[in-house]
Amino acid sequence: MEEITMKGKCTALIIGGSAGSLDVLLNVIPKLNVDINFPIIIVLHRKKGTDSLLTELLASKSGLRVKEVDEKEKPLPRTVYIAPSDYHLLFEKDGSFSLDYSEKVNYSRPSIDVVFQSAAEVFTQGLVCLLLSGSNADGVNGLEQVRAYGGEVWAQNPDSATVPYMPQQAINMVKIDKVLTIEEMIYNINALDNTA
Repeated sequence: MEEITMKGKCTALIIGGSAGSLDVLLNVIPKLNVDINFPIIIVLHRKKGTDSLLTELLASKSGLRVKEVDEKEKPLPRTVYIAPSDYHLLFEKDGSFSLDYSEKVNYSRPSIDVVFQSAAEVFTQGLVCLLLSGSNADGVNGLEQVRAYGGEVWAQNPDSATVPYMPQQAINMVKIDKVLTIEEMIYNINALDNTA
């Protein structure tokens, strides 16, 4: 397994994905340590009105708390947050969530680019972002911003992705710290708890 090389303590993990990502999450989230010491925020492209279904599905398979993001809420450890459909997810300077209904970015709301870029400015070196399967390049510019602020950027191994376009674009355009299969994602996310 690939060893963790993160320079500091992980303060937030954000996972972005589109087509083909749900299967990855259903394999990864149930195998994460239940006492993980940082929040996990999930941003998926999906149809409006499917929020509670996704939250209930992940909650039924994981020992972690799983909930939809609430406006002005501060993310807590041992919790998986689901970005609501049809809103951009942003972070205030104090780390709390902010929901925004401005125009779509990369044909998407929530946009992965928007949340990665906003989080990069707030969590800086403590941020880890993972880009999963999908059919457009949303998230690629956001990963570049995360790197610029000292965070760590990961991508799903395109060979293991149902729709490899999104992670492949990230690999082509950004200096990715780790390219991971599903099993490697589980190992590396759990190992983030052991970093300095």
